[in-house]
Amino acid sequence: MTTMGKALNRALADALAEDPSVYVLGEDVGTLGGVFRITDGLADRFGSDRCADTPLAEAGILGTAVGMAMYGLRPVVEMQFDAFSYAAFEQLVSHVAKMRNRTAGKLPLPITIRVPYGGGVGAVEHHGDSSEAYAMHTPGLQVAVPGTVEDGYALLRAAIASDDPVVFFEPKRLYHGAKAPWDPEHPTPAAPFGRAEVRRSGRSATLVSYGPSLPVCLEAAEAAREEGWDLGVVDLRTLVPFDEETVVAEVRRTGRAVVVHEASGFAGPGAEIAARLTEECFHHLEAPVLRVTGLDIPYPPPMLESRHLPGVDRILDAVARLQWDEEA
Repeated sequence: MTTMGKALNRALADALAEDPSVYVLGEDVGTLGGVFRITDGLADRFGSDRCADTPLAEAGILGTAVGMAMYGLRPVVEMQFDAFSYAAFEQLVSHVAKMRNRTAGKLPLPITIRVPYGGGVGAVEHHGDSSEAYAMHTPGLQVAVPGTVEDGYALLRAAIASDDPVVFFEPKRLYHGAKAPWDPEHPTPAAPFGRAEVRRSGRSATLVSYGPSLPVCLEAAEAAREEGWDLGVVDLRTLVPFDEETVVAEVRRTGRAVVVHEASGFAGPGAEIAARLTEECFHHLEAPVLRVTGLDIPYPPPMLESRHLPGVDRILDAVARLQWDEEA
């Protein structure tokens, strides 16, 4: 049995071992092994030059990675905490996302930006943000969010191997939580990068989610049986590329959809997803596409976290609003 944290650590170790151009850098990633111990042991095994501690300067960390990528390396950057990454936003938008286009394809930037993100761990302000919408809205970036142990490994390996920059959001609540029967020597084949997975097939409605909200949706689908609802669950896995084909097919089949994520609702990822589903599934929908999201507030203190984050009850309340035809 393995945790997502262990799978991510193994993905980094395997990438470092197989490709000498891969470097890991960030605040406390070396000697300490990262705040969440995701890089634990890497500096001892590969040396402090391949897994390097940096100053506390996110813009400088990402700017350094840009230079490294320009010279043919594959840097893997850790931002330590979600809200800390805002200091590097100018580098991300103006350089990381635009370099390939600026050079007419001659200079790709194979940078992986690891961002421990989201809530569920009782953290304080600046330690629980969900900032994926900023990355989604920035052309030139790919965005991945694993929700399972096997995808923690598979998606991170694919991100590091990509010639395009990838913002890799790692759900903090899943680091050391539920374990899965995953063998690092024989990892379970995963769907390709950019493809969604139908984690559960249903007939009544489809829950669309990713990352930290995926286990909540699966729990909600189990609880929904008591109400006589058979809910499907689609795990997006990557937000960019967005696997419209898989999601649309599932929603057309059930005719009802609820999008679930921790990020705030207004102009959040669910807004784009709901718009696309409405455009592509309009004549198949039995009810409007609904969203269950984090509240439109700055991240709250730990004692209020459970009210802010989407939970099973809020998801089931949304499902109950989907205009059921009792005779269907």
